[in-house]
Amino acid sequence: MTAREVVAGARRLVVKVGSSSLTSVSGGLDVSRLDALVEAVAARVTAGTQVVLVSSGAIAAGLAPLGLARRPRDLASQQAAASVGQLHLTRAYADAFARHDRVVGQVLLTSHDVVRRAPYRNAQRTFERLLGLGVVPVVNENDTTATDEIRFGDNDRLAALVAHIVGADALVLLSDVEGVYDDDPRAPGASMLDEVHGVADLDRVRVAKPGAATVGTGGMASKLAAADLASGAGVPVLVAGASAAATALDGAEAGTVFAPTGPRLSARRFWLRHMAGSRGRLHLDDGAVRAVTSGPAAKRRSLLAAGITGSDGDFEAGDVVDLVGPHGETVARGVVAFDAEEMPELVGRKTRDLAPEHRREVVHADDLVPVRGGAEASPAAASR
Repeated sequence: MTAREVVAGARRLVVKVGSSSLTSVSGGLDVSRLDALVEAVAARVTAGTQVVLVSSGAIAAGLAPLGLARRPRDLASQQAAASVGQLHLTRAYADAFARHDRVVGQVLLTSHDVVRRAPYRNAQRTFERLLGLGVVPVVNENDTTATDEIRFGDNDRLAALVAHIVGADALVLLSDVEGVYDDDPRAPGASMLDEVHGVADLDRVRVAKPGAATVGTGGMASKLAAADLASGAGVPVLVAGASAAATALDGAEAGTVFAPTGPRLSARRFWLRHMAGSRGRLHLDDGAVRAVTSGPAAKRRSLLAAGITGSDGDFEAGDVVDLVGPHGETVARGVVAFDAEEMPELVGRKTRDLAPEHRREVVHADDLVPVRGGAEASPAAASR
């Protein structure tokens, strides 16, 4: 089955739409654009697909009601605009979906909600229950409370992460551009890529940054990064124009599709690699690096004290830490079994030489994931 066929036949789909596709700097929400998007999503839901909608637009939707001429640059004003705009945006979605006999639920996230395992699992359960009840979750970053230190960065990345939280079969990123072009779409001779099978296919792509007048924060660069994140973990991605949402969601015969470049990670391993916050570092020798990164997940070995050369950070047993090679490069991440204050007694020592209460893995193989090289062998359904 091709990547386009997977997108077209997905039973669970994450759809992301950007601010520039829903709003304008001067006019706030463009109701006609939002209604067209909702009609396309509702049609896909009626056809039997569970859809999670990740929508930007809260800050932009708050500009006109607040009399602001452009997106503010200071954090307090952005949060104020988000507070006002989120209400307008959610109400518009609720009204539009109600015309198609669909109920929506608002889900606001910050990175604090997913970097720790317990809130991450709570988010999974909430999404699962909403979808089970036939609700269309509408997701946005909680711009009202998020700070620069705890932001996802952009909603394209958020959508890629949500695709794994909910175990989506595919991800659709809708933009104000029809797809991925090898140059500025307005430039003579620019052509759109039909399918991307890996980073080499993007070597000739030139990506411009968002302009100063934009109401969004992403642009094509953020979509390429999100597509790489999702496809690298086994989720096909379609980048298409929001104006062609009906076509993109109906049969995926639009835009640029990114084929998976790696096998599907389990939800736990994806969380460890991309979402969990690290509380410290364990420094490894060459042998330990090979043990925790080589081969498929089923054959990867646990990290033992003998392969550790040092540690730093203020972590407790059960926290996530980075596993660092001899040259300072992070090679894996994992859940540590000991507190930081216990590590000096463990570093470099063979298991038989440790106190009885310490004779166990420092990081178990089931609780670690490489961040470079290696291969994951988790089944596609594992993230459900």
